[in-house]
Amino acid sequence: MSNELLIGVVSISDRASQGVYQDQGIPSLQEWFERALASPWKMVSRLIPDERAQIEATLKELVDKEECHLIVTTGGTGPAPRDCTPDATLAVADKELPGFGEQMRAVSLKYVPTAILSRQVGVIRKKTLILNLPGQPKAIKETLDGIFAAVPYCIDLIGGPYIETNEEVVKAFRPKSAVRPPR
Repeated sequence: MSNELLIGVVSISDRASQGVYQDQGIPSLQEWFERALASPWKMVSRLIPDERAQIEATLKELVDKEECHLIVTTGGTGPAPRDCTPDATLAVADKELPGFGEQMRAVSLKYVPTAILSRQVGVIRKKTLILNLPGQPKAIKETLDGIFAAVPYCIDLIGGPYIETNEEVVKAFRPKSAVRPPR
């Protein structure tokens, strides 16, 4: 098993996928991971429209074929009729991790009262953690800053690589029994 973390990034936007405006989700995520991760990692990205069948197919491809350890989506988590990211995510899931959705909303509520409209979820499919993030770069950063401490241990528990973080950005939390000595 490789010790390189493979991250799937899916930006979900009708207009960005049609070239109406430039996607900001993928660059924001890449920048955050570059700052936060100390372990070796690689990113596979997709820019797709808000189409449930396409979101489901993309998530399945990134898990089943690309074998990503972590997938983060951005966009499509609100109550609007076209927002179907959480529905597609739940449809491909083996297990839901409700704490991620609860914490993402709690983090966002510190900044905007409309965070209660978010339907973000966290799930596991096979050996992959899938997290729905908001669509705006500022909200992506705030959310990852607020939840990522739990991600490395979750990846450990489902059979992925050991993830080390840059503690000045985010300190990974693990029980003492799961912490590896520094290399």
